[in-house]
Amino acid sequence: MATDDELLLLENQLCFAMVTAARNVVAVYRPILEPLGLTHPQYLVMLALWESSPRSLNDLSHALALDPASASPLVKRLEKDGLVERTRSSADERRLDIGLTEKGRELRQRALEVPRAVMAKVGADIPSVTALREALKPFAGATRP
Repeated sequence: MATDDELLLLENQLCFAMVTAARNVVAVYRPILEPLGLTHPQYLVMLALWESSPRSLNDLSHALALDPASASPLVKRLEKDGLVERTRSSADERRLDIGLTEKGRELRQRALEVPRAVMAKVGADIPSVTALREALKPFAGATRP
């Protein structure tokens, strides 16, 4: 059983481990995503759109666990780069749908190597990454089945 003093050691803090891990994970992705012309947040947007496109900004924001004000600049940058386009929804003219362009769909093929490159860089395999991801779900607020 840990003593009170041990509970307050920086190295024993879950929050510290998660913050440093998050920073380091982004650093691992950076050189892998650079040849694709994507930042890590832009990569996450593209992943969500490769799963389902077109999507409303609210739907996309929800999928990314971001508020729309944070997702909007990412979408605008991807649109400027020719990877996505915003169009009026056919179901509701007030809503803008975000969809992939041909260039955005083609980028998916090149992105297929990203997960393997990340795993190779950190010396992990699919089962260990899956176990880690599952262990983090309670902390990440993941509610999807």
